[in-house]
Parts: sequence; C-alpha cells; structure tokens
Amino acid sequence: MQRFDLLSLRNTFEKQGIMISFNGYFSHTVIEQLGEAVKKHLQSDEAPKNRIKDVFSVFIEQAQNLKNYTTREDIKLPAEKESRSGTLIIARNEDNYIISSGNIVHNDDAVLLREHLEPLLGADKDELKRLYKNQLREPLRDDGGAGLGFISMARKASTPLHYSVKELDAETSFFTIEVII
Repeated sequence: MQRFDLLSLRNTFEKQGIMISFNGYFSHTVIEQLGEAVKKHLQSDEAPKNRIKDVFSVFIEQAQNLKNYTTREDIKLPAEKESRSGTLIIARNEDNYIISSGNIVHNDDAVLLREHLEPLLGADKDELKRLYKNQLREPLRDDGGAGLGFISMARKASTPLHYSVKELDAETSFFTIEVII
C-alpha cells in the first residue's frame, strides 16, 4: 500500500505560495463549490475587492475551459491517457495572485489554442479592449462559446499571459496557462 507524505506536499505548497489546488474532474458542481472556497479564501486573505473579483473571474474562466476540454466526447485519448481531468491552482507570490491550469488536449486543439493566444501576448490594454469589442461582434462559435475567455483573462492580467504546450505523443499535448493578477 502506498503511503503519502502529506507534510512534504504541504511544505511544497507553502514554499510555492499555493493557496488552493484541485486536480480532478471539473463538473459544474465542482466549479461551483470550488468557487465558493476561492471567494472565502480570498476574502480571508483581505485582498481588495477588485482583485478578488479579477482572481475569481479568471478562476471561473480557467475552470470552465478545463470542464469544456476534459468532457469533450470527440477527444479520444489512448487508454493510458484517459484522464478526463485537469489541474488548477491559485497561488500568491508577494503582491500577485497566480491562477494556473493545465490539462491534456488533442494536438489539433493545441494548434487552435496557440492561434487564439499568440495575438494577445504582445497586446497592450487598448489593443486588448479593441480585440474584446471586435470579438463581441462575432457570431458564436460551433461550441457555443463567444471566444472572449482568453481576451478577458489577458485584460485582467498584470503581465502578459503565459502558456505552454508540451507534446505528449502524436495525438495529445499538455496545455498550461498562467495568469498573474
């Protein structure tokens, strides 16, 4: 039987400033419950209300992305990767909050994610506002989304978004996005 060293894990969390961490299946109910925990934790951290709102908004956006990508029926992962789960953390580093999430995606989706994110990386606040307004005028995508999520996160971020795509094999990659507020 495997034993877990929770003290070591706790020490790692403390060292890295991780306040909240979830790894698993993201359902609507899980997002709702985590959302309440996030709000209470941020309020107890005595953060300004506008920062609590921004962190919470980015948390919801990332959790929804995890839910949408990990529950898609058209992504057929190999049996050993049949992990319909994601990982999301909220950490605090000095005056900044870091919201980061990751999950397995199909390589075709990784290409689309890059296409959506790259234009945002060098954009200033005015450009992000323009992109947001332009996207509002676009029709809904086939998946029902408006395509505003990454733009919204970039607008709330205090530094450019950071993302990575690590290819796992010919079919899948691990996608990570980090937002600093």
